[in-house]
Amino acid sequence: MALSWTDAQKAVLDPGSGTPFELTETEVFGVKMEVFKNAPPSLALALQGARAHGDATFLLYEGERYSFARVMDEVDGLAHLLVDTYGVKKGDRVAVAMRNYPEWIIAFAAIISVGAVNVSFNAWWTEDEMKFALEDSGAKVLIGDQQRIDTAHHVARAMGVKMLIARPETGVGPGIDEWSQAVKTGLGPLVADIQPDDDCTILYTSGTTGRPKGAVSTHRAVVNSLMAFSARNGVLSLASDPEDKLMSQSEFPASFILIVPLFHVTGCVPVMLSCFVAGLKLVIMYKWDAGKALPIIQEERITNFVGVPTQSWDLVNHPDFDKYDTTSLKAVGGGGAPAPATLVDKVAKSIKKGGPQLGYGMTETNAFGPGNTGKFYTDRPTSTGRAIRPMQLAVWDPVTTKPLGPNEYGEIMMFGPMLIRGYWNRPDATAETIENGWLHTGDGGYIDDEGFLYIKDRIKDMILRGGENVFCTEVEGSIYEHPAVYEAAVFGVPHERLGEEVAVAVFPKEGAAFTAGELWKFLDGKISSFKVPNHVVIMNEPLPRNAAGKFLKTALRDAVANGSLRPTSR
Repeated sequence: MALSWTDAQKAVLDPGSGTPFELTETEVFGVKMEVFKNAPPSLALALQGARAHGDATFLLYEGERYSFARVMDEVDGLAHLLVDTYGVKKGDRVAVAMRNYPEWIIAFAAIISVGAVNVSFNAWWTEDEMKFALEDSGAKVLIGDQQRIDTAHHVARAMGVKMLIARPETGVGPGIDEWSQAVKTGLGPLVADIQPDDDCTILYTSGTTGRPKGAVSTHRAVVNSLMAFSARNGVLSLASDPEDKLMSQSEFPASFILIVPLFHVTGCVPVMLSCFVAGLKLVIMYKWDAGKALPIIQEERITNFVGVPTQSWDLVNHPDFDKYDTTSLKAVGGGGAPAPATLVDKVAKSIKKGGPQLGYGMTETNAFGPGNTGKFYTDRPTSTGRAIRPMQLAVWDPVTTKPLGPNEYGEIMMFGPMLIRGYWNRPDATAETIENGWLHTGDGGYIDDEGFLYIKDRIKDMILRGGENVFCTEVEGSIYEHPAVYEAAVFGVPHERLGEEVAVAVFPKEGAAFTAGELWKFLDGKISSFKVPNHVVIMNEPLPRNAAGKFLKTALRDAVANGSLRPTSR
């Protein structure tokens, strides 16, 4: 018989419960909160446990197989290179800029092991964006693949940043070391003395003023997030109907397919790091393609599919879906964007021995947050689920900042040890976002009587395109650099697969000729391609504004939706 949500949490989390997920109270940066009593003191020590898995398969990539022993041998070699050759010390920042290769994971583990801070670069960044992040983070070393090293080579050399290239495709330029030659094996572990609240990672999140912010997580934050994901599974198993197929025992060992970028918090923490510390198999795709994912799922007996809703949509709607055996799948879903109710239903019906899942996490929470899965999800397809301790979830009045009651709309707030400590060198942004340990998510919604969260809209001026955050003001800032633009308002328009696409309404300067094609050409290389508007409306009158002078973006969005404004689309 299923336990109540409260009793299930008590059984798994209460002090004295005797489970691995028992909680205790401590003070984190001056704020008292619950943390996992048995958490390892650092992520570095948690990663070292991977050695116990020996020759078991860890990573698969395009026909290459890496055992845990092989990965840790290369981690040791790179750790020695960082310290002995590059002079990296505890607290130094090391940037990683590459697509999803095994070397990304090895680099991450080596950086963390020596007490340095892993700085994850968006693989789609332009030279200007990479220059900003190198300067902002003060990275001492840049580890990248051919394309990313080519993009950053000039600025990195000018800044004196050491460069290490993985999988070079052409001749290696001056001042660049080649991974296969520089990383030696057989050198043994090199692990720094690291405290729980030492800095661990910097993940850049899109900024509202044109530049991204570096979200800084401590070792405690990442470790507690990883443990919270595991603890939630324990709570769900006790609180779920025994007949729920997603909660039933799988006949296959747990494994994941990596279909989202490692520089995203979802790819890094709940997918990659969960596999690393738990000894699970992780299959890395070169590029997302549902048609190529299906045979991998069949051949490798993948149990966990974690991505953004567009990828779940692609998978279950692929014309070849029924040609492959996907019965190993237990959980299909992820986070990054709300999933349409029709998709939830389709996944539930298509995955024979599993079901849909959804997580509402952020870079600032190390991807952990409320989650919905199994029958809880199919019964409430518009809810993002419930939180478990040590995370606390609340809704505040955005004006008075007072907590609200059940079913009252306000700003969604999160609290717990998995939150970032703040933004790198941005005390102003930190103070705006974190208040007495509570994180302002910028999302609006409500919590019902049973604790289920419903997100209604985003308070922040942001578009969520296929899991990518696009802040409107950043895109507008680039558009305003065009000499013919007088007014510009960027907004999201619905898209069946991506959730939203980027659109812009432009009012040109008097007498200026302006076309959508000119805008696309102007923005090419200026901002990442996913931020460039797919839909451009050229207005022949000033953009609509409210009494406070702000653009009425909702009115523009509605006008595009009902056809009264017809954009040029690509």
